[in-house]
Amino acid sequence: MTDGNSQQNCPKGIDPDEFHQMVSMRAYCKAEARNFAAGYEQEDWFAAEREIAKQCHYRIHPAE
Repeated sequence: MTDGNSQQNCPKGIDPDEFHQMVSMRAYCKAEARNFAAGYEQEDWFAAEREIAKQCHYRIHPAE
């Protein structure tokens, strides 16, 4: 998915291109785990965005 949603959902302080690449890789892994069954592309992408955004949040705001 390359419609710009990743840039909109990108946490502040993270390069949008890097964020998009991380989301893309995570969504691919989700699809691969399901043997690339059709019909889950958006679900995989949005779940990957949420997971990566959470990881980036902790990268930007480490526990003190």
